[in-house]
Amino acid sequence: MLEEIGLDFRGDEEVLAMWRDQGCDVRGERVHFPRGLCKKLIQDTAPSLITQHARNPARTVKMGEGHTVLVPAYGPPFVRDLDKGRRYGTIEDFRNFVKLAYMSPGLHHSGGTVCEPVDVPVNKRHLDMVYSHMRWSDKPFMGSVTAPERAQDSVDMCKILFGEDFVDQNCVVINLINANSPMVWDDTMLGALKVYARNNQATVISPFILSGAMSPVTVLGTLTQLYAEALAGMALTQICRPGAPVVFGTFASSISMQSGAPTFGTPEPSLVLYGAAQLARRLGVPFRSGGGFTAAKTADAQAAYESANTLQTAALGGVNFMLHTAGWLEGGLVMGYEKFVMDADQASMLGRLLDGPDLSENGQAMDAIREVGPGMHYLGCAHTQRNFETAFYRSPLADNNSYEQWEAEGSLDMNQRANARVKKLLAEYQAPEIDPGVDEALQEFVTRRKESMPDAAY
Repeated sequence: MLEEIGLDFRGDEEVLAMWRDQGCDVRGERVHFPRGLCKKLIQDTAPSLITQHARNPARTVKMGEGHTVLVPAYGPPFVRDLDKGRRYGTIEDFRNFVKLAYMSPGLHHSGGTVCEPVDVPVNKRHLDMVYSHMRWSDKPFMGSVTAPERAQDSVDMCKILFGEDFVDQNCVVINLINANSPMVWDDTMLGALKVYARNNQATVISPFILSGAMSPVTVLGTLTQLYAEALAGMALTQICRPGAPVVFGTFASSISMQSGAPTFGTPEPSLVLYGAAQLARRLGVPFRSGGGFTAAKTADAQAAYESANTLQTAALGGVNFMLHTAGWLEGGLVMGYEKFVMDADQASMLGRLLDGPDLSENGQAMDAIREVGPGMHYLGCAHTQRNFETAFYRSPLADNNSYEQWEAEGSLDMNQRANARVKKLLAEYQAPEIDPGVDEALQEFVTRRKESMPDAAY
């Protein structure tokens, strides 16, 4: 496909020149690649393990080689909760979700555009979003990709937070670079890719696929296309800076062939994910996919089973960077408060699952088996008493009590319990400490950049 059909690289003459220098056949904006070129560029220099540093070293994460990072949903313009219903997101909502992610032990990452703060001008909101991740959390985070200059702002803010030399030698921010499927890379994404790769920061090179509309309807046809698109994007990062951290990403779902609407939690995208994950391991780079996907409009039974299907597939498929783990509703149009804490609960369960069984002497529990013997029970034995607090995952949301106790406590359903938990977490939130001088410098940078340009809606 790369050799015969080629890919379009639109609006970026520098990138076309870079491909010519690599021996590609460039005809207008269409690039045809020599067989094996992209794979060789990646395998020669791209790292198999990425360490993304957090400002709190205890929150630093690793991606690849068996490590999995669970990340909130990304990009919804709307938010929803039981109290106010569905509405456009604001910067206050954005900060709330950053705080909820910070307080969720199953989520390892603060994410990126956890919702679009539409009350801030488009050309300035990236500054508020990146600052919010830096100030209201100390977990790793994602930068802006909606324009090359916004990517550069993100890098410059990281240099204030971490120090310029540290940023040059270490990954401190990761970013989502989407192909414009089918078979197109546009100048916005290419510009952001170049900024981050040249600054040694991680990029997730991710075709965004709705099979049947943006790729063939078959699993193998979709895999072929997304692999070709991703290979070209990943190879480009290594041309920009050999050794730049890069993740093979994919978002692949199906559509209703009756209406064209995206569908989630169905078998075919799971097969695509499993295949793409194997290709990533063969290539030798970390792999990104989703996530708690659902087309449901509220956090109902459809949301539960679709999200559970996709979360389990991603976990067992070996995803290393699981974007969209928490909050996703309505095909990604909505970030749900109640759905967020439900998914965060699932994330903690997935973490326990992926840890695998305890194979130590305590895990083998032979002392308990010897103590109890045939015909007795384990409830009071010494081993149970030592382990009962941590032996099984305990959900902060699920109700496992008797009907009578559930009724006495108000007959609350899962949505109502999740709503109460959101309010409890936000009421108990305490901001992580930050160096006052660094915080002042970040605020000055944000103010200066905002004052340097008029408000714009694009």
